[in-house]
Amino acid sequence: MAMSEKSIIQKAKAGDPDAFCRIYEQYKDRLFRYAFYKLGNRQDAEDAVAECVLSGYRQLSQLRDETAFPAWIFRILSGVCAKLIAKQMERRNEATLDFITAENATADPADMVALRVDLMQALERLAADEKEIVLLSLVAGFSSKEIAQMTGSRPGTVRSKQARSLSKMRAFLEQ
Repeated sequence: MAMSEKSIIQKAKAGDPDAFCRIYEQYKDRLFRYAFYKLGNRQDAEDAVAECVLSGYRQLSQLRDETAFPAWIFRILSGVCAKLIAKQMERRNEATLDFITAENATADPADMVALRVDLMQALERLAADEKEIVLLSLVAGFSSKEIAQMTGSRPGTVRSKQARSLSKMRAFLEQ
C-alpha cells in the first residue's frame, strides 16, 4: 500500500470525510465488481456497496492497521453480501440462477448476457470458499497474499484453490 494511501486513511480515521471519499474512490469499482458477482445483479450490488461504505465509515476508527484497509473493507462487504443473499433466498424461497432480469438483458448485447449467465453458472458450481477466492482474485484484483490475509489461509493454499476452481469452471464452460 502506498504511503499516501496510508496517510489518507489516517486522516479519514481522524474524521476527515473528504479523505474517506478519496479512499472510497480508489476502491469503489473493485467493491462493486465483487458485490455484483457475489449477488448477481446491479441493484443488489449497489445496495451492498452503499451499506458497506456506510458501515466502513462508521467503524473506521476501529481499524488498527491502515495497511489492512483492503482486507477490512472487503470483509465488511462480504458480510453485507451474505446478509443480502439470505434475504434473496427468503424472497425466492429457493436458490436459482435467474440473475439476469429482462431489464438487464435488453441493455446488454446478447452475447454478453449469455457469457454472464455462463460465468454465473460456472461460479455457482464452486464451493463457497472456492467462489470467494475466484471473486477476490479475478473480480476484485487481489493477490494470493492479500486473499490469504483476508481468509486466514496461506498464499500457497489460495493459489492451489484458485487453480482448482478455475479448472472446474473451465470444464463446465467447455461442456
